[in-house]
Amino acid sequence: MKFNPCIDKCTYEGTHCEGCGRTHAEIAVTKKMVMDFVNFAQMQGYENIEEFSISIGKSILKKLQKASQ
Repeated sequence: MKFNPCIDKCTYEGTHCEGCGRTHAEIAVTKKMVMDFVNFAQMQGYENIEEFSISIGKSILKKLQKASQ
C-alpha cells in the first residue's frame, strides 16, 4: 500500500477521505501519533523544534529501511 499525504481536501463521509484516499481510522491514528510528538516536544521545552522534527523523521525512516531488509 502506498501512503498518500493530506492534500487539505478532507471529507468525512464513508470510510475513506476522498481527498487523500486514506481511511478515517488511519488518519485518526496518524493524528494521534503526531500530537504525541508535539506534546512531548512541548513538555521538553525544545527550542529547536525543526531539528527535533527532522531527527524523528530520519529515525523513523532508518528503522523502516532496516526492517524491510
